[in-house]
Amino acid sequence: STLLRLLYADIMPSSGIVKINSDDITFLPQDKIPHLRRQVGVIFQDFNLIDDMSVFNNVRLALDIYFFKKSGARERIWPILKQLDIFELRDALAGSLSGGEKQRVAIARALVNEPKIIVADEPTGNLDAENARNIMGMLWQARANGATVIMATHDKLMVEEYPDRQITLDRGRIVEDKP
Repeated sequence: STLLRLLYADIMPSSGIVKINSDDITFLPQDKIPHLRRQVGVIFQDFNLIDDMSVFNNVRLALDIYFFKKSGARERIWPILKQLDIFELRDALAGSLSGGEKQRVAIARALVNEPKIIVADEPTGNLDAENARNIMGMLWQARANGATVIMATHDKLMVEEYPDRQITLDRGRIVEDKP
């Protein structure tokens, strides 16, 4: 989780540097952080939704960051809500949703902009097996479309089902790196 937070400049390192696409973001000024985050879709472990806002509007926030035309938001958002099986919840307040539904809204918000980098902190942690596979399929597809997907997970079965480079950290140090 700490590594992921470093990648979207939520925290700064106590030592060393953080680079994204050869850009050093270690001491990124506050006014430049939104520009960085436009490139990064973040799936938070604790969702970070606005409870008194609808599902649709929570996802639309990501488009607002990109200055996306509001008139075209529906065409971008509805397909992803359908793919995540939460379309019927589009007008529901985020605070009224179950944990799994909130997780899928958070994933929709992270993917709606088709970011170059997707940072996912336990993206399947609150989901049943079917929804977890759906989410992993979407992340795998984003990867196939050229996105870099960095995921923190403790789900060894999911890692085995979707094999890719695996880096194991222990107290901030790499203890294993499997191609």
